[in-house]
Amino acid sequence: MKQRAPLTLAAVTAALAALTGIASLTAPDPGAKPADGKTAAAAARMPVERSLLVCPAPSSSDIADTTYTAFTPAAAKASGDGKGVARLLGATKDAKPVLESKEPGKPVGATATGAEAPALTGSAEGALAPGWTAQLTTKVSVGRARGVLGTACTAPGTDFWFPAVSTAKGREDFVHLVNPDDAAATVDIKLFGPDGLAKSDAGVGESIRVDPKSSRTVSLATLVPGIQLADATAHVTTRAGRVGATVQVAEEGVGADWLPASTDPAGSLVLPGIPADATSVRLVAFVPGEQDADLKLRLAAPGGAISPAGNEQLHVKAGMTATADLADVTRGEPGSLLLTPADPKKTAPVVAAVRVVRGTGAKQELGFVPAAGPVGTRATLADNRPEENTTLLSLTAPGADAKVKVTASPGTGGGEPASKEVTVKAGTTQTVALAPAGGKGAYALTVETLSGGPVHAARTLSLPHEGIAMFTVQAFSDDHSTVSVPGATQDLSVLTR
Repeated sequence: MKQRAPLTLAAVTAALAALTGIASLTAPDPGAKPADGKTAAAAARMPVERSLLVCPAPSSSDIADTTYTAFTPAAAKASGDGKGVARLLGATKDAKPVLESKEPGKPVGATATGAEAPALTGSAEGALAPGWTAQLTTKVSVGRARGVLGTACTAPGTDFWFPAVSTAKGREDFVHLVNPDDAAATVDIKLFGPDGLAKSDAGVGESIRVDPKSSRTVSLATLVPGIQLADATAHVTTRAGRVGATVQVAEEGVGADWLPASTDPAGSLVLPGIPADATSVRLVAFVPGEQDADLKLRLAAPGGAISPAGNEQLHVKAGMTATADLADVTRGEPGSLLLTPADPKKTAPVVAAVRVVRGTGAKQELGFVPAAGPVGTRATLADNRPEENTTLLSLTAPGADAKVKVTASPGTGGGEPASKEVTVKAGTTQTVALAPAGGKGAYALTVETLSGGPVHAARTLSLPHEGIAMFTVQAFSDDHSTVSVPGATQDLSVLTR
């Protein structure tokens, strides 16, 4: 066998130079326009190839009944061969699948009972990734935590604000933390009441460890022993790693539900989907920065925006939690609360949520509506029910007229999708009841912005029980199903640099 002569550096350089010279004759000029004379393509929007979600453990009640629903919109497309898979697993190292999706456009569901149902982590890849969403809904018929508790599973993060928490007598608020990663996460939790930061014993609430691929539950009352805060704001941050964070609330004699995080601090906020028959609406707001906020309050109702009598404005001191009791502000019409600076020249970022009660006396039920961002290009929410008067979609256009397309997917047990276009006038909230034709089981609702200003949306799911108007409200969030991919041109000169 002959041995090949080793290549010298000079020979390699010469070969590369020759290759580059040939390539330069055929490669396009990076600065040249395409043959059609148009400007070179800008960055393109491409479907995401992987999505990650986490879901808290649903309940500590032995009589809890939980439904999980997951869905990817049928219009979603992904690069590659068009195949994909989405799977929700128990948030443990020896995790077992709870449900699995294999095809966009068809929701899948699973159920669990009792207090042993675990927190979940899940991922979707390929064609199942763009717009993948999941929801858990739990019904507890009796007991201290009775009610309907619903929450959308969320992407893990590092910073969360929870206005409307409490450590008062009769309230039990727990922060559920889920770590989907292979490394431990370290979490800090701070509470801010009407007088500012609530003092706690040294180290309490700091450096809370959440083991890899596990979950942890923290009672807010244990962070400030002996301090009863009727209305407070919790701030959850990570020193290391990332987590999913949601607050579970149980209020004695009233009900229970999940309190999701408010959208990021902003000068103007929309709290969408306050039920028409709300008997009590309490706004809780907090300013994270150093400048006070003076907010103008308006309710976007079907006929236009109105100011609540006696609560036209709210002053929020920096670093302190402020409240406004809006009573039965909706007065029989569904609406969304709009918070804007009283003086447009003086703005301060704010977070906010409202505690909503339906019913009276022993027939009360509790829910929360945090501030939410717009639906953006597209947003989807799973686990809607086809029974009459069970699912109601609220659409709010805070600043300009808008048109959206609403699509109801088939149910987990079948049915044909249905869709309609809806025009939402500026400053109003419009409601839509839409279900798949012949739908059976839980289905998903997708909202797409077609034209006009931003639209905010929320879904009220009502599951009455023995005369109690049990319900839960979830806001829609932009599914961020695409990412910007910069345009690229060939540049073989890098071979000789």
